[in-house]
Amino acid sequence: MEKARWTRTRLGRCGPSLDLLTARFDKHVYAPHAHEEFTVGVCVDGSEVIDYRGGHIRTGPGSIVVLAPGEVHTGGPGNATDGYAYRALYAAPSLLTEGTPAGGVPHFREPLIDDPELAAAILRTHTELGTCPDPLEAESRLPWLLTALARRHSTTPSVSDLVPGADQVATVVRDRLADELLDPPSLADLARDLGLSRYQLLRAFRTTMGLPPYAWLAQYRVTRARRLLDTGVRPAEAASLVGFADQAHLTRWFRRVLGVTPAAYRNSVQDVGP
Repeated sequence: MEKARWTRTRLGRCGPSLDLLTARFDKHVYAPHAHEEFTVGVCVDGSEVIDYRGGHIRTGPGSIVVLAPGEVHTGGPGNATDGYAYRALYAAPSLLTEGTPAGGVPHFREPLIDDPELAAAILRTHTELGTCPDPLEAESRLPWLLTALARRHSTTPSVSDLVPGADQVATVVRDRLADELLDPPSLADLARDLGLSRYQLLRAFRTTMGLPPYAWLAQYRVTRARRLLDTGVRPAEAASLVGFADQAHLTRWFRRVLGVTPAAYRNSVQDVGP
């Protein structure tokens, strides 16, 4: 069965949007076309043949394809029986340059990339943001992955990973997120206030805290929600009070951190009694 689903996620509170595509086709062949953004796709099943730069690219499960902005290409099934399935994201060039020296658009000599670790990370992020597009999570994960793609596989040289005063940077970001947990600032705004690029901010925070900003904030929210559940607050209300999008969002993180659902935790606490 042929199907395609588009999802849009926002990078930060008021940041730009980014489109995600999940597609499975048996016979569909794209007409020649181009995108304004980088197309970054990962094949998940079957094989697709893409006409690009005067040649042919044949994908297979786990392969990454990077198509540059403005480059005309087509796509169709690699054989007559299996069809093809892939996930793709469409990223502005600026999202691939944050960990590289200021300059032009990254150039990828080879559009077909073999990097299993990065492919798995892109697929995981694509799936999770497609079901719960939290702006801070999208801003923490997508620029980081896209910068890694450019640093590993484009011809653009990388900048140093050293961020002076990383501990202080992480502390400032942590405190801002905790103080504004109901409507956290974007990482782009925080980075600008600190005179850093977003990549430098992410590097400093991850190095110091051991987690990306969205994961730290989610765990902080879980701690706050737990205190509310201890007092008898219902999970749906607790989710709203600590900044989760809804009860499902709270449940997802509560189980990750504590191993049980908020409802099960609340019932257990009530069963014990004072």
